[in-house]
Amino acid sequence: MSIQSSESTEISIHDMEWKGIELSESAANRILQLSANGQSFHLSVRPSGCTGFAYEVALIEQALQTDLKLNSRGIEFYVALSAMPMLDGTEIDFVRQGLNSNFVYHNPNVKNMCGCGESFGV
Repeated sequence: MSIQSSESTEISIHDMEWKGIELSESAANRILQLSANGQSFHLSVRPSGCTGFAYEVALIEQALQTDLKLNSRGIEFYVALSAMPMLDGTEIDFVRQGLNSNFVYHNPNVKNMCGCGESFGV
């Protein structure tokens, strides 16, 4: 993905300076547990729902060349470069509520959310 300015200077998403993504202590601990078998935590977004996008978490064997390697609280993880404009500056938490547990995203880029909480728009 690249953006062309009015002066014909091309700006590449690869050359951007990112704020990054931070993990809470509980998210870092959960990712450490999930990646104990040698896989890596990978975050991306996918088109979904009524507002546009949903977070997509996966455990991967090997990162793609289009993934950014990030580090927070000593935990290395990957984020799809194409998702960074939507995820940059996000803090990921891991929350337990009764019998349920899930990652919670505090994303400063979100402009609207679906009523059910499944999708977001930027």
